[in-house]
Amino acid sequence: MLLAGGEGQRLYPLTRRRAKPAVRFGGDYRMVDFTLSNSVNSGFRRIYVLTQFASSSLHRHLRRGWLPMLSDGLGEFIEVVPAQRMAGDRWYAGTADAIYQNLFILQDERPNLVLILSGDHAYKMDYQPMVRRHLDTGAALTIASLKLPRLECSPLGVLEIDAGHRVIGFEEKPPDPRPLPDDPHHSLVSMGVYVWSTDQLVKRVADDATRDTSHDFGKDIIPAMVEEGAAVYAYPFEQAPNGAPAYWRDIGTLDAYWQANMELVDVVPELNLYDQDWPIYSYRGPSPGARTVHGDLSSVTDSMMCSGCIVSGARIHRTIVSPDCYVHRGAQLDRCVIMDGADIGRDVRMRQAIVDEGVRIPDGFAVGLDRSQDEKRFIVTEGGVTVVPQGIIL
Repeated sequence: MLLAGGEGQRLYPLTRRRAKPAVRFGGDYRMVDFTLSNSVNSGFRRIYVLTQFASSSLHRHLRRGWLPMLSDGLGEFIEVVPAQRMAGDRWYAGTADAIYQNLFILQDERPNLVLILSGDHAYKMDYQPMVRRHLDTGAALTIASLKLPRLECSPLGVLEIDAGHRVIGFEEKPPDPRPLPDDPHHSLVSMGVYVWSTDQLVKRVADDATRDTSHDFGKDIIPAMVEEGAAVYAYPFEQAPNGAPAYWRDIGTLDAYWQANMELVDVVPELNLYDQDWPIYSYRGPSPGARTVHGDLSSVTDSMMCSGCIVSGARIHRTIVSPDCYVHRGAQLDRCVIMDGADIGRDVRMRQAIVDEGVRIPDGFAVGLDRSQDEKRFIVTEGGVTVVPQGIIL
């Protein structure tokens, strides 16, 4: 069950018209593609996608790229489940409430285990070893965990474990994350990847529904289970399927989103999108290959160029240009994320910026060069990234 209904307030304005899992990432992909690809590549092909906020673009992407991929005849499916307001007049109050309001799915399917995933993280992970570990330990709940620098862990759930990886402490979004016992500079965090024994999942979310809580796994259910000594275990995520070191990014803020995209154009990216043994699937429209015009003037270095792009005498460095964009003569782009369908005019200068889908930047315009001017027109993040949203008239 993939939770894909998040509003993504910290990614606003990119989430003004679309759910967070539908936000473009890495040029050819949407965020949800990484979790779905991990599921399919791991052999899990019976998937319910729970949607809610501004979900039309997400539904369209799933319909085009994912629903035709699996075979009903072989018992495979991706089923999109919109919020149905089964509990009175409210939408999903939290992650646990999203499962509670869809317990009828578990009643129909009768699975022994449920894998619960988030649709807005970038990573490659084989879920099979985690499921085996869950069965071996007899856990009620197993949480995928990752060691991260302690100062980066406040927005996440932080775990404390014993020598057998049993969770003995859990705190959601702590202001001062607990360090590892043998490493004061790192903490152990939850990746938002859960394996549940179905009977325990049903019991916990049904009980939580009767209480005055935020109805969230990280805020309510997991801390309560740990406090009462329930069998909650951590599964350490240490290696990607291709043998590379574990890579996982919670792309929860505009700065984190921009940084994760920039990591993809490193000389040797930590997240390998070219690994055909563990491919990341997506919908790709019928666009021709990217091309350059006025080759004597064009320069593209350390960048990603997607299908349908035309670069006409522009200079592009450490930039991701998504499908069907046009970058006109004389434009200079440095460390930018350009989403699909954007049109970058002649002699535009742009640095450390995010340009939303379909935005047209007029000739001679500058973005990211003068913060005081940018703040009058756009959103500028704490880290100095300028975001040009849809619908703005320049």
